[in-house]
Amino acid sequence: MPSVAVKLYSVFFKFMLKHRLQNRIQIDDTINGSQHFGVTSRPNEESIAASNPLFTDGVATKDLHVDPGTSVSIRIFLPETCLGSHESDLKSKSRIRVSGSDSNQGLLRRNSYGNQTHVQKNGFNHRRSSLGSVADDLGLKSENGVYRGYSPVTGKNCRKLPVMLQFHGGGFVSGSNDSTANDLFCRRIAKLCDVIVLAVGYRLAPEDRYPAAFEDGLKVLHWLAKQVNLAECSKSVGSRRGGGADLKKSDTYGHIADAFGASLVEPWLAAHGDPSRCVLLGVSCGGNIADYVARKAVEAGKLLDPVKVVAQVLMYPFFIGSVPTHSEIKLANSYFYDKTLCTLAWKLFLPEGEFDLDHPAANPLTPGRGPPLKRMPPTLTVIAEHDWMRDRAIAYSEELRKVNVDAPVLEYKDAVHEFATLDMLLKTPQAQACAEDIAIWVKKYISLRGHEFSY
Repeated sequence: MPSVAVKLYSVFFKFMLKHRLQNRIQIDDTINGSQHFGVTSRPNEESIAASNPLFTDGVATKDLHVDPGTSVSIRIFLPETCLGSHESDLKSKSRIRVSGSDSNQGLLRRNSYGNQTHVQKNGFNHRRSSLGSVADDLGLKSENGVYRGYSPVTGKNCRKLPVMLQFHGGGFVSGSNDSTANDLFCRRIAKLCDVIVLAVGYRLAPEDRYPAAFEDGLKVLHWLAKQVNLAECSKSVGSRRGGGADLKKSDTYGHIADAFGASLVEPWLAAHGDPSRCVLLGVSCGGNIADYVARKAVEAGKLLDPVKVVAQVLMYPFFIGSVPTHSEIKLANSYFYDKTLCTLAWKLFLPEGEFDLDHPAANPLTPGRGPPLKRMPPTLTVIAEHDWMRDRAIAYSEELRKVNVDAPVLEYKDAVHEFATLDMLLKTPQAQACAEDIAIWVKKYISLRGHEFSY
């Protein structure tokens, strides 16, 4: 069972959540049909972590506003291992295997408070004494220890890292990509998985109801594809300017490139992003967004090139349905997020007059949802023993396995909803073990050597 401290905090948490949802209802009553910029965070409800372009704790961060028409933003988490060369990358790969592997693995039970699997971190310990010297060797830009990123003229041997899109939780009505808890979680994932994390700040309800949050997730995926193309364009122009070509001709190419937005290229992604190894990770309601984005990516196919979604991770997804499951009955009044409060959040999120617990955004197994499940990417599902949403997440994973999609389920004993991402629980051994388990599985699909990591 959860500790006494968790139980007491759960009572306080649910009281505050109920109060916030009631405030959301009042906000909803005052919203008219006019267009507005949108809300992506509620600073008064949680502490915010400022971005930091220095490699503090091994990860540098920056914030970007990616859509001029809305408030959609991202926070980039760049691990310091990006300064390693490709050769040292291959030499430093951890060789971690967990026995009992097969693509149709079912439910994996473990108690992370007991014997834990300690994941060996990627061995990038060849730290240079000066960030500037490393950046200079790679043809990169740095200034006063702040990593500036890619120079299209001189950049070379830049280590490419997979890109992970992360969607925070909060029942679609709260939470933010720059909260202290989400910042710490993304830093942990960036280091353990050795990936560039893009934490998406999507629009919240009731100011922006469905499908706003889902469209924002897809919008960031398309933005990532555009960034890659702009970086290639910028690199081509930089090579022409640096190769002794005629100045006027070079300037002409520059004007053409800038007309397509090459000057808006994001230097960190240009230097180190490998979108052909893209992973989606969703926390709670973010899991619903991740699954939606994955489906749209499958439908888009080569239209998203060079972005390719190779896997997704659904952490205790916010699934629900009109016909209650066993866990929805037995654990309806479970810790932190009970069924009554979550149903109220769904009422605030779904369009007025369209409230239905079998809505495609709520129930992943609603008939008629596309594309066919057999085309979905490999999907790891994380669930908690004391979470009333667990059964529907298991059912979705089972349906994926039936069509031969690699879709294991990790269930954590004595755990509650958001046990690995909630501010109070983020530093527990169980939360750390969960992040390590995710890293082991994700590396199956992002490793340059193929499936060297497996369950």
